[in-house]
Amino acid sequence: MDKGERVVVLGINGSGKSTLLKILNGLLFPERGEYLYKGERLNEKSLRDPKFNLRFRKEVVLLFQNPEVMLFNPTVYDEMAFGLRQLGLKEREIKERVLRWAEVFGLSPYLEKIPYNLSRGQKQKLCLACLLILEPEVLLLDEPTSNLDPKSTGLLIDILQELNLTTVISTHNLSLVPELGNRLVVLGEGGRIIYDGSVDGFFSDREKLIEAGLMHKHRDKPYYHLH
Repeated sequence: MDKGERVVVLGINGSGKSTLLKILNGLLFPERGEYLYKGERLNEKSLRDPKFNLRFRKEVVLLFQNPEVMLFNPTVYDEMAFGLRQLGLKEREIKERVLRWAEVFGLSPYLEKIPYNLSRGQKQKLCLACLLILEPEVLLLDEPTSNLDPKSTGLLIDILQELNLTTVISTHNLSLVPELGNRLVVLGEGGRIIYDGSVDGFFSDREKLIEAGLMHKHRDKPYYHLH
């Protein structure tokens, strides 16, 4: 993967999209092969090195599909400040970053609120703000639009397109793929890669769409349609 590349991982439920992102984030490890980050082998041993672990956790961040598993602080402000405090930043810089990213995601009125009292869409935006505030190099997003309304989805896409980040985004929403990335990786059953290339190249290949389980022909219909 090249620096700054925007990759979309597409596949039906159970194809391994979330598992792949957790491997890229060092939460799981591959049963076969190896994972290199900037030329360094990523495994349980390397992550036990405090310096490497801290650097990796700052540079590679993952947004889970369920935002509630990421929230544990008493206020929205503390949630956004938590990662920065772990990095040892001064409170003045922490406050500046929190206020800036809260404004970007429309969270400024909720900074003293309890995160669990936010709507599901607001929780999703809060979790993404907590990641971007760290100024990472690689952003991994697992179904980031699943809890967002159309307006918030549009805002997210605008933000992602403005960021100079390497991104890997999993989705099953076919209509959003062209806006989320320029390289498409499609997973089939068992996590098998059945396509890796341009977005247009995949959507013009009916056989690949059928193989991926994303195009289907009903028995009583003479034509195929996308899922």
